[in-house]
Amino acid sequence: MSKNNVTLNSVQLYKRLLMYTLPYKWVFVAAIFGMILTAAVQPVLAALMKPLLDAGFIDKDPETIRQLPPMIVGLFLISGFGQFTGQYAMGWIGRKIIFDIRNIVFSHIMSLPTVFHDNNASGILISKVIYDIEQIAHAATKALFVFVKDSLTVVGLLAWMLYLNWQLTLGIFLVTPFLAMFVRFMSTRFRKTSRGVQKSMGGISNVTQEAIEGHKIVKSFGAQSFEAENFRVVNEKNRRQATRRVAVAAISTPVPEILASIMISAVLYYSLRLSEQGQFSPGQFISYFSALGIMMNPAKRLTKVNEIIQQGLAAAESVFQVIDEPLENDGGSKVLEQVKGRVEYRNICFTYPGHEDLVLDDLSFSINPGQTVALVGASGSGKSTAASLLPRFYNYDSGCILLDDVDIRELTLANLRQQVSLVSQEIILFNDTITNNIAYGSTGKVDEDRVMKASQAAHVDEFAKNLPNKYETLVGEKGVRLSGGQRQRIAIARALYKNSPILVLDEATSALDSESEKYVQDAMQKLMKNKTTLIIAHRLSTIESANTILVLDKGKVIESGAHKVLLEQNGAYAKLYKNNFAGMLS
Repeated sequence: MSKNNVTLNSVQLYKRLLMYTLPYKWVFVAAIFGMILTAAVQPVLAALMKPLLDAGFIDKDPETIRQLPPMIVGLFLISGFGQFTGQYAMGWIGRKIIFDIRNIVFSHIMSLPTVFHDNNASGILISKVIYDIEQIAHAATKALFVFVKDSLTVVGLLAWMLYLNWQLTLGIFLVTPFLAMFVRFMSTRFRKTSRGVQKSMGGISNVTQEAIEGHKIVKSFGAQSFEAENFRVVNEKNRRQATRRVAVAAISTPVPEILASIMISAVLYYSLRLSEQGQFSPGQFISYFSALGIMMNPAKRLTKVNEIIQQGLAAAESVFQVIDEPLENDGGSKVLEQVKGRVEYRNICFTYPGHEDLVLDDLSFSINPGQTVALVGASGSGKSTAASLLPRFYNYDSGCILLDDVDIRELTLANLRQQVSLVSQEIILFNDTITNNIAYGSTGKVDEDRVMKASQAAHVDEFAKNLPNKYETLVGEKGVRLSGGQRQRIAIARALYKNSPILVLDEATSALDSESEKYVQDAMQKLMKNKTTLIIAHRLSTIESANTILVLDKGKVIESGAHKVLLEQNGAYAKLYKNNFAGMLS
């Protein structure tokens, strides 16, 4: 991922973060109002200590004795209302920010290039969506709530203390520079340790996801201990990083307290000296120290809030890196309304980003409307790569691919991909009903009649009608409740429902047993009818009826022709076919 945000300082990051609160500015205003109410009550309570002691306990003034108790109750009611308003409003904004940023990040990830997904483990991206965004919201709301409320409280209390004795209060500010230097130092440490925790959380998420998704492979190879050790390693890394953050957090509390104790001792000493000289009444003394005592907790929270902010800013760096990733390059503006289906690859060269070797080297071929072209060759010859270029999952380096004589780069991605249906060896079904998997991606109401026709043509109906909930049966994560052949038939039914003029079959039968393959082959023949089809074949028996077969080697076409013609030539295709047939017999 790009590192654009690493150069941003804390202020820039926090400003960007606070931009997400702007849509809720009126709720934010209500929160600020609540904070002001809460903060304003604190110095008033401290101020009441002076008449309480001087007029109440010493002078025993009946008016003061009568008025003070209801005033105190009223102040706590105001403070409680303000506390509730401020805290609830900021909490509400926090959840809205999490909701908004998660939507933005998820939508952005879905629109990022295939290369991005190739280079970033899904578990780490999931950790960003789930864990990091929570940390961001805490910095934007919880930390802001504490900072604003407690800052107002401290300012109000200091104002009252200045009023009581400005010389004494100015002495308190002598501690401020030392406290500021300490907070600055701790900010750097918090940010660094928080980055480490977030990165290690991504590792935990990634290892967990891989092990759970591949649990059958783990069990079949007896690798439970191996995976447990992998998890122990990333878990230990997370523990160390979290412990470092705990250590930083732990030291951030006693140091300000020590500085505060020095300040309080000095204030106490000079207050007693002033009292000896008759310049400080008992009521003033108690009121001053009440204000100082009340101020300690918000001041302590203000030093701790830095930890939350730095965690949030470290998370913001991580999340904003994803948001700042450039989206899949669309670039096209043309839209084809009626597609005949002629496809031409013209002098295509392609290298995967970050690699030097050509995967496709001057690849050229064409498919006429309604015809079928098959690509065969050894593993690594470039077959699947060639197929992935047609829907522009990757952008080729040179040459061009034409659809009805229009360069596919001139078409919008949405329009191009609307013309292509993909059925691959890796069948992705979603944990939804059979109906919704078949109609996946369609807008508006599902056409039940169209679903039935597609399912019957793909032989889905033969097993779906026997399920307890028939077409409303949930297929499980990745279709785990169905067999491989059943999943493949649903994938073909999905392509039939989409009914695109161009079809890409990428080793669609390579993992099937012979019984399942029979059903799938029949379904594929119905799917391919009147469609321009590009087949990537593993089992060569599936492509014997193709109009043209292209044999690839190191990204180049070394043979082309019909099945019988290529066999008669007794070249590379004949050798592949014999080896493939011998493998099937064995």
